[in-house]
Amino acid sequence: MEDLGPEDPRWIGEYRLIRRLGAGGMGRVFLAHSPRGRTVAVKLVQTELAQQAEFRRRFKQEVRAAQRVGGEWTAPVLDADTEAATPWVATGYIAGPSLHSIVSESGALPERSVRILGHGLTKALQAIHGVNLIHRDLKPSNVLITIDGPRVIDFGIARALETVTDGILTRSGAVVGSPGFMSPEQVRGERVTPASDIFCLGSVLAFAAIGRQPFGTSDSGVHAVMYRIAQEEPDLNGLPEGLRDLVTDCLNKDPAARPTLEQLLARTAGPENADGADDADEPWLPGSQGSSA
Repeated sequence: MEDLGPEDPRWIGEYRLIRRLGAGGMGRVFLAHSPRGRTVAVKLVQTELAQQAEFRRRFKQEVRAAQRVGGEWTAPVLDADTEAATPWVATGYIAGPSLHSIVSESGALPERSVRILGHGLTKALQAIHGVNLIHRDLKPSNVLITIDGPRVIDFGIARALETVTDGILTRSGAVVGSPGFMSPEQVRGERVTPASDIFCLGSVLAFAAIGRQPFGTSDSGVHAVMYRIAQEEPDLNGLPEGLRDLVTDCLNKDPAARPTLEQLLARTAGPENADGADDADEPWLPGSQGSSA
């Protein structure tokens, strides 16, 4: 978190801003308090995007759908003003680090943790796909980690960016999808279906289990990563054998050949119970001490 800068607003709608959580191609994200004192995350859309009528139309449509997503595996969309001069959306604040930061700082997760991670992410995708949304940008930084399991954020937003794209980059510099975690069909500019999220899930699980991206990083260039996603097999060296079939099936280049969410639920459920989590006191993440912050 960062302190608010002089250019940052102090209020968005009825929400009093406290800190800046981050910024990206879509806009800035702030920690805020609701009138009743609830802690929320408020995303303020970039001014340049807000000036484009087609973006605003699609953003309104996607936010309306995102507000219908329920379940315990996502950050709920609580409020929004898609008609404001600068549109914004407020979601529940998840007090936990991202999967990206955990793996970057502490290394790969054990096989058991990755399997439970996959079960929770599959349930999150069920909730998202259940209202006819496709996440389109499932990546480690959009997966927040709590002692109770993963939580998915930023669903239903990436599609609005597609209305202002020129190739892969928007005029504001935002990438529609994150290059290392895109599906082949996203890379090729083809029709995106829910199966695209399954491919991204496979890349996320590989990252969690190996500690690196299966198609490399953009250090060698964004287009080199995109080529590998579309044409080459992933580098899964170091992936535990017990996860290999699961991850490989998700990363099939053919969307129709990837497993369904129902199949993934069955394959990621642990022997302990149907939810894939222990009934015992053993935490799902190594080193968990009962705090999600």
